[in-house]
Amino acid sequence: MSVRGHGDNSWPRPAECRVMSVANQKGGVGKTTTTVNLAASLAMHGNRVLVVDLDPQGNASTALSMDRSADSRSIYHCLVEDEEIRDLAQPVPDIDNLWCVPATIDLAGAEIELVSLVARESRLKRAFSAYDSSELDYIFIDCPPSLGLLTVNAMVACEEVLIPIQCEYYALEGLGQLLRNVELVKSHLNPAMEISTILLTMYDGRTRLASQVADEVRGHFGDLVLKTLVPRSVRVSEAPSYGQSVMTYDPGSTGAVAYMEAAREIAYRAKMSAGN
Repeated sequence: MSVRGHGDNSWPRPAECRVMSVANQKGGVGKTTTTVNLAASLAMHGNRVLVVDLDPQGNASTALSMDRSADSRSIYHCLVEDEEIRDLAQPVPDIDNLWCVPATIDLAGAEIELVSLVARESRLKRAFSAYDSSELDYIFIDCPPSLGLLTVNAMVACEEVLIPIQCEYYALEGLGQLLRNVELVKSHLNPAMEISTILLTMYDGRTRLASQVADEVRGHFGDLVLKTLVPRSVRVSEAPSYGQSVMTYDPGSTGAVAYMEAAREIAYRAKMSAGN
């Protein structure tokens, strides 16, 4: 950060806890990577952050060194068995102010089990309402790459949706369906939800296509798109195999610097909107 001219150790904290779902039904666009690294960046700069891993693959839990053994407690027990979020959140090693509610393989069957439960779309929202969120500044929900009941639970529970978009043509193709689903959830289940942030990921400046996709997204979504572009980075891909985010694995890498800048934008945007 000092190299980029931002040596400040603490960033502004929002007036109240921001609940953000990181969603895109297309796989491989960087949802989990974005969730983990934005959360780590904000926590390293004085914000209190909770990551809720709602993806049955549990990649965010792996990247944050969570216990994912068969007998460990996870977000599954919150959704299906009404266990409290507070009892499931675990501190993340080596990063103060960061907690994670992990996912285990049990979550793969949760979509089927949720079908028969009362108020199945709002199980996660009810869990959040029972949690004293004044102790937190951000809650990031890592959504699965689908538009099923788990993702709907995330959208009902949040006020903001953050969409990572890979700078490739296929990513744009699936975006329309995601936007339609966001509107459906907004009109029927959660009127307070808004798409607040769009982050362009896996940017390769050597290709014309990446620049075209970036320009098209900015032209359509305007100020919702963060100025920061996250480049393709080997270090970002390597970090989870060591049970770390890239922020601790290689903080000087291009990927780490980009995610730090993106998190800084999010923090200062919250300050500006509070000022307005």
